[in-house]
Amino acid sequence: MKKPDLVNREISWLSFNDRVLQEAADERVPLVERMRFLGIYSNNLDEFFRVRVATLRRLADMVKKHTVDLDFDPEAVLAKINKIYLKRQKRFDGIHRELIGKLEEEGIFLLNEKQLTGEQQAFVGRYFRETVRPAIFPLMVRNLRRTSFIRDRAIYLAVRLARADGGRPDDFALIKVPSPALDRFVILPGPSGQHHVILLDDVIRFCLPDIFPIFDFDVFEAYTVKLTRDAELDIDNDVSRSFVERLSESLRQRKKGRPVRFVYDQDMPSALLEVLCRQLKISKRDNLVPGGRYHNFRDFMDFPNLGGPHLEYPSMPALPHRDLEGRRSILDVVRKKDVLLHFPYQSFRYIIDLLREASIDPQVGSIKMTIYRAARNSRVINALINAARNGKNVTVFMELQARFDEQANIFWAEKLQEEGVKVIQGIPGIKVHAKLMLIKRKEGKQTRSYANIGTGNFNEQTAGRYADDSLLTSDQRITQEVDRVFGLFEKAVYAPVGFKHLVVSPYRTRRFYNRLISQEIRNAREGKSAGILLKMNSLVDPDMVQKLCQASRAGVSIRLIIRGICVLGAGASGSDIGAISIVDRYLEHSRVFVFHNAGEERVFISSADFMTRNLDYRIEVGCPVLDPGLKKELLDMLEIQWRDNVKARILDREGENRYRHQATGKPLRSQWAIYEYFRKQAITISNPDDHVAGSH
Repeated sequence: MKKPDLVNREISWLSFNDRVLQEAADERVPLVERMRFLGIYSNNLDEFFRVRVATLRRLADMVKKHTVDLDFDPEAVLAKINKIYLKRQKRFDGIHRELIGKLEEEGIFLLNEKQLTGEQQAFVGRYFRETVRPAIFPLMVRNLRRTSFIRDRAIYLAVRLARADGGRPDDFALIKVPSPALDRFVILPGPSGQHHVILLDDVIRFCLPDIFPIFDFDVFEAYTVKLTRDAELDIDNDVSRSFVERLSESLRQRKKGRPVRFVYDQDMPSALLEVLCRQLKISKRDNLVPGGRYHNFRDFMDFPNLGGPHLEYPSMPALPHRDLEGRRSILDVVRKKDVLLHFPYQSFRYIIDLLREASIDPQVGSIKMTIYRAARNSRVINALINAARNGKNVTVFMELQARFDEQANIFWAEKLQEEGVKVIQGIPGIKVHAKLMLIKRKEGKQTRSYANIGTGNFNEQTAGRYADDSLLTSDQRITQEVDRVFGLFEKAVYAPVGFKHLVVSPYRTRRFYNRLISQEIRNAREGKSAGILLKMNSLVDPDMVQKLCQASRAGVSIRLIIRGICVLGAGASGSDIGAISIVDRYLEHSRVFVFHNAGEERVFISSADFMTRNLDYRIEVGCPVLDPGLKKELLDMLEIQWRDNVKARILDREGENRYRHQATGKPLRSQWAIYEYFRKQAITISNPDDHVAGSH
């Protein structure tokens, strides 16, 4: 069988991030939100260089030193990435300039240090002396002996100190801009009806003479630089140390990781650039990127709205769930029927309420939960601690290897342990990415289990921005197998385990979905209706892609809704596969898999994408949705998304991200339509005004 010609995953990721940049360029998006999309784009790009480009660099080094059998040339991919990146950076800069102009039309002005009025100069001077200077610690470039102190993703001002009369040689310094410790955006006094803002970088530029008073210089120039490091962790196998110790050491090493990108102000004098590269040991291979005056646009994710409400998205408060609203026991509801929550359309507070109820219910004996990424001030963690204080047996599997959240998860693990919670701290070599909760309650002479299986993290912050699905059930067919998954963690037994209902990686997921695809192929060949609809974050695994192409060629209707990486373009390899991506107000994060099954649809939600790591090297859990009403609810949502003709882009091999517009018919923006779908459900609640209570 001919293998499909796949898009390189890194190039596909760049295409995804271009969809984010499209949101910043889209005039239908409110102006301040467009500025924030610039921040999201920049933040995504930082992580891409820290992880994916760093990995490609490692592979390229391996190819040079050893005989490594790869099906692609990492150096060629790196070159292509750099070409695309530089092209997109020019587009980014153009969009940024356009948005600055549109902000001025709204009476919002971003000023630099040379545009300040007398009143504003006095304000900036006071603000610097009282707030900024205590956080500033210059480094003289000539004294640098180590480069490890240059922090990844932080921004620095490279300062040239000179005499106007040339009376002494130039000197050079580095100043770390103290953000996010201090707000990047400083609000200035200004004329009535106008809003003036200056970046923290320019506050420091304005006050440079106050930083270097001991030197006899009268010319001060500052240029922004930013270093991105390899963020992949190397965890040694020294069994004499605990996994936490080894992970903590790896986190310290991350701060010293190899440079993979050095962005600098293109107006920087060549002499200053040369001395920086020499002292910081940065080579041309480290992606030297000329940029603009400002870097670290990820701070623009928090760009303030100083104008009217029309500059932001309209309010969409989380809606009440028809079965859970009011003064009622959530456990009592779930005992009688399955409940499906959809964040952020419905409130995450129901999960907190469930934990609170379980923590004080005298019949509840134990609570078990997996934590992958927790909120900064996690109410989930606090609820678990409260349950332990109330005498419940609480067990938490804390995944310590959640990338970029490792330090936070170590902190939470220690805090939970201090409060008497049993914490299972990661498994070296395998990540637990499943999203599970299990509550056991004594009911009469028996113990009944209640489970929560989700597609997203137990994180109230991201639940307000990420679109996820979360199933609450007391169906013992499901809860018994959830208990079996927790048994894997507690007994540290990772031999193959049988599951009849749950779809668990690495034991069953690949084989199970392969069988379902094969069944659709048989149905198509027998003349029965056959179809597959898959929604996920990433479609990467080559064997699963080949299987989908085989199914399409056999006559199976295949539709894909892929938010991020998709190595299979629409219509690839002679198949008739439709593929779209939706990027909008919320981050599409849920994984939902539908198999037509000759008219008896089988529907699953899952924590796993179709990526090799999710199928074979992580513990993931998928769950069938058995309740007919809930199944219809998911199918309705997917059909709404498939019909999106406002924010849906066609995924093709060229990565052009063409919007899928329809020549006729009304505009359908799926996230707005889904909100309306659940709003209509919510108004059936006995007290229509209750829906306000669901607000974040």
